[in-house]
Amino acid sequence: MSETLLPRVPRHELSEGQRMAWDALNALTGTPTFVDVFANAPELLDFAMVQFYQKIFFDGRVGEKHKQLARLRLSMNHGCRTCNMQNLVGVANIGYSQEQIDAMWRQDYSGFSEDEQAVMELADEIALNNDHGKLTPELYAKLKRHFSDEDILELGLCLAVIVGLVKLSFAFGLVE
Repeated sequence: MSETLLPRVPRHELSEGQRMAWDALNALTGTPTFVDVFANAPELLDFAMVQFYQKIFFDGRVGEKHKQLARLRLSMNHGCRTCNMQNLVGVANIGYSQEQIDAMWRQDYSGFSEDEQAVMELADEIALNNDHGKLTPELYAKLKRHFSDEDILELGLCLAVIVGLVKLSFAFGLVE
């Protein structure tokens, strides 16, 4: 279980929507600490789970496939067990094979399409552990072959929010 100094809201005190988020996270990871803690500030939990994940990550202009792939690549980079558990399920549920997932661990993108490769390369640049990450002209050109500038901005925003949430989760002891 995660070690946090922040108080947890017991599941039975959560609203129906919060219990649904708690149940989903608990089923995926066995560690619903993020929901337990953020239920202290319901508007912030709503921002993360509804405004960001539901409206932008899952329902934005860029397909979920690309975002799931990029999110897994981020968690592979920063090594969060809780994140990897849920992100592995996410990519498996949308059709990626175990062989492809294993190749991602090795940073071997050869078994992926060009658009998927570009998205994973972007994730590698934005990753928490890449202090010098940058959208280079070469990477921008790869992304631009498959995505509009608006799409590229959405991908970047999604990755940046996830990286920020991960940093917060590490600092506040919300994940293992």
